[in-house]
Amino acid sequence: MSLQKCACIDTLYTELEWNERFKAAKADGFNAVEFWDWRIRDLDEVKKAAEEAGIAISGFNGDADFSLVDPTHKEQYLDYLKQSIATAKQIGAKSVTIHSNALGDGGVVVNHYDDLSDTVKLCSMYDTLLECAKTAEEEKINLNLEALNITTDHVGNFLEFTQMGAEICQLINSPRLKLLYDVYHMQLNEGCICDTISKYADWFGHIHVADAPGRHEPGTGEINYKEVIRHLEACGYKGYVGYELFPKTDTKTAVKAIMEAC
Repeated sequence: MSLQKCACIDTLYTELEWNERFKAAKADGFNAVEFWDWRIRDLDEVKKAAEEAGIAISGFNGDADFSLVDPTHKEQYLDYLKQSIATAKQIGAKSVTIHSNALGDGGVVVNHYDDLSDTVKLCSMYDTLLECAKTAEEEKINLNLEALNITTDHVGNFLEFTQMGAEICQLINSPRLKLLYDVYHMQLNEGCICDTISKYADWFGHIHVADAPGRHEPGTGEINYKEVIRHLEACGYKGYVGYELFPKTDTKTAVKAIMEAC
């Protein structure tokens, strides 16, 4: 299988010191790494570690404390996104990941915005994403909009279905705005993985993989990842497949399962 593999080094290789994870991922056959919060990292060290390992940096989260669905956050969201894009350029990353809602420790949705209607949330998200896309085009950095599961890890997140995320990307129609399709999240929210890939693969900018339930490596849950990866290839997807999963036992065992299944 030809798709390039990307290791999330906030969940894999946690047995190692941060800077050692880049070389370990490269040695295990990953083409790139990704991580979550750039604010807590020494960016010069990140760039150096990746360069010494000879591994690409796919991206990181770009929106932190602000929400697309809150119309009062628009200017703050855009200002912070510009900082994230500048950071991506500094360390040589090609993309940043964005979400509908601000996420706190452990991915907890900070504010469910029960006081806002779905209409306000959707219109606010669309309006702010238009400006995000303009900035991304100017700076030549890709944005990947991620829908999250609302059953287990991110209760209260607004963007929960592939269709909504893909249709917003289609309406904005920017070459720099795509959907991050997380197979684990979408298996929990909507199922129909291969049918969804068939419909929307052209709008995928990045893929996340973890088995469900459990969010562990392929083979520990119910998802047939051999078929999922084959179907992504058949539908023309050519981006990274990011393994954002928590090893059931240890990273060595998880990586063996990843390489065998995908």
